[in-house]
Amino acid sequence: MELEPLSRPSTRTPHPFTRSDAPSLQLELNHVKRPQPLRGDLNRTIDTQQHYSSLEIRRERRRFLLVGLIGLVGAQQQLMPGSCNFEQGTCGYTSDPDYGMWTMNEEGRLITVDSAFLYDQQRAVLVSPMLEQLEWRCLRLVYQIAGTGSLQLHLRPDSDNFDYQLWTANKASDSWLIASVDLPNTTIPYQILLEGQPEHSPGNSVAIFEIHIVPGYCIECNFEEHHLCGYSNSWNPNVNWYVGGSLANLPDNHTTNNQRGHYMYVDSVYAKHFQEVAKLTSPMTTAPMAGCLSFYYQRDQERGNIFSVFTRDQLGHYEEIWRPEVYATASWTLISLDIKAPHPLEVVYEVAFNSARGGYVAIDDISFSPEFCHTETEPSFDPSIANCDFEEGLCLYYQETVESKLWNRVSVKPNVYRIGDHTTGTGCFLLANTRFTSRPGYVGRLHGPFLPGNHKYCLRFYYLLHGFRKVDNALVVYIYDENNVAQEKVWSLADPSREVWTEVDITYTKPMPSKVVFVSICKNFWDCGVVAIDDITVSLGDCQITAGSLPGQCNFESGDCGYIQDEQEDKADWLRVRGRTPTSYTGPRGDHTTGVGYFMYIEASLMRPGHKARILTSDLRGSYSPQCLVFHYHMYGSGTGILSVLLRLGDREQDVLLWRRRGEQSVSWMRAIVDYHCDVRHQIIFEAIRGPTLRSDIAIDDIRFTRGPCKDPGDTIPYSGFSEYFNEIEY
Repeated sequence: MELEPLSRPSTRTPHPFTRSDAPSLQLELNHVKRPQPLRGDLNRTIDTQQHYSSLEIRRERRRFLLVGLIGLVGAQQQLMPGSCNFEQGTCGYTSDPDYGMWTMNEEGRLITVDSAFLYDQQRAVLVSPMLEQLEWRCLRLVYQIAGTGSLQLHLRPDSDNFDYQLWTANKASDSWLIASVDLPNTTIPYQILLEGQPEHSPGNSVAIFEIHIVPGYCIECNFEEHHLCGYSNSWNPNVNWYVGGSLANLPDNHTTNNQRGHYMYVDSVYAKHFQEVAKLTSPMTTAPMAGCLSFYYQRDQERGNIFSVFTRDQLGHYEEIWRPEVYATASWTLISLDIKAPHPLEVVYEVAFNSARGGYVAIDDISFSPEFCHTETEPSFDPSIANCDFEEGLCLYYQETVESKLWNRVSVKPNVYRIGDHTTGTGCFLLANTRFTSRPGYVGRLHGPFLPGNHKYCLRFYYLLHGFRKVDNALVVYIYDENNVAQEKVWSLADPSREVWTEVDITYTKPMPSKVVFVSICKNFWDCGVVAIDDITVSLGDCQITAGSLPGQCNFESGDCGYIQDEQEDKADWLRVRGRTPTSYTGPRGDHTTGVGYFMYIEASLMRPGHKARILTSDLRGSYSPQCLVFHYHMYGSGTGILSVLLRLGDREQDVLLWRRRGEQSVSWMRAIVDYHCDVRHQIIFEAIRGPTLRSDIAIDDIRFTRGPCKDPGDTIPYSGFSEYFNEIEY
């Protein structure tokens, strides 16, 4: 987690550490020293009738200014393997020989990569020794980016083809920054990779001062360490959070039960306006987590303060998770809250004062457990119960009565006229207004399972529309309550579809248990076509917050994912495009990911018959375990050529064929599943060969590498485009 540089304090007020919207914590390690320990922080056994006086607070504040945070030097927590302060060497960290070199500073204490010494390399990769971690850990990294460049932190599991990015930064600074990164528990040994990429121009460099790995979660803190666990204060001219520990009229701290510990506190002495707010913010979580958040607090309210705890997501959305029920606490009081964080979030401790006589609030010993603290409030549901790809049935979806069953589960054999399902191209989906519907009009409702209230859900699904003259009410999505009453229409079809599976995502929250209902209405038979849905998923959180693509996954929405054009053995390039390809009767109408996104394809009109186009993955390390490659391909057109997947080994002249399709396959996107095994460095090649005519476009999308073996049998359904049943829908 990163913070902005410290704001300059006024001459009359102390200087708390400050926070901005950037995700890093600013440390001025070269100039800041920690204040001397004061005489104790809070202890739950001490009578809290002893309070600050305004004069005492002013005196202590002037003496005890938190003008910055120094690094992890002298940290008291147990350090785990993989930690290094670079005083006596690199602690087993080495530079990857395939890239540039990290170099130790002559005076020690830091390791750097400078653009002046990268030469023809673009980056330098620092690799840790092999680590084993059965329990959750927190990595804190003190670093600096000078000029233009970036620093990335990756996890490299043993026997895995790919590195997993956990954190990245590209903000330049003239002082040290601190990042907090969660390392989830795992049974697989791994290495930590730090990839520095200073831009090739004078004065650009990336430096690492310290790497500390400690037990527990990054949101935990007892405030005894110099770095305060990456917690940050939002600067306010009048009210701020401070480190406490020696004010005469306050009790001992809770952590050590004596006068030498520290805690965080905020008081109202300098409050000048109504509802002046101080915010203390945790580091942003970097891994999904759920469980019990606990902390101790003391609170005194002379004329009014409001103490609340919120979560804040990456979009800046706040959700209050706790507020105290009493004005004052006679001792340290333990609070335990159940939280679930499927996406990154921060915990914000906020205090608002009504006046300068609004008392104080202090907190200490923030901890987290993966076990929920309240069994009666523990989330006992999985929103994925509302997922369905209709391959094995309707899942938990149902229709109201037998007479009104207008949604039918169907499949389409591969052909050149009618699009099949979204999941595989050959599977099942739901279709409304089928051959069984002969009425002048209809209303078809498909009900999903109930989900608990007071949660934010992300609903995603795909729809396909064909033949509607009017799209009003062709497909509408409602949220129903337990009494089967529609609470809200959350989505309706606005524009005619281009006969391509199109993704819809909807974020919704309801206070009561609710369900999703898909409705298709046709008032006049002659205006109605067919509407289909497939691949419904429901997850917790906002749809705008995405988990990001995992290594080995590429949907081409943000670029080519590092795929390399083969300039030596081919005569053309793969092109990254969106929308319909220019030649009629060949190529897809849209991509597989969203229907309106990007994909890679060969444009036959730019090639001659027999010409090849190849793209290669970057080097894959190899793995002792089987690998599974899944991707979607589109081979539609009477002159379609050949699509192959090849394995290239560095020491072999001949590439190994893993998978191949020849000729026209379907108007649909088809799924391919390929098992392979390779324990040495290699590349995967996608090779397309143009056919005899211009109608020979070939496309690929949504490539995914996973640990094998593949779970599905693969795409073994033969092409039926020229059979007499080319347009058959199977019910």
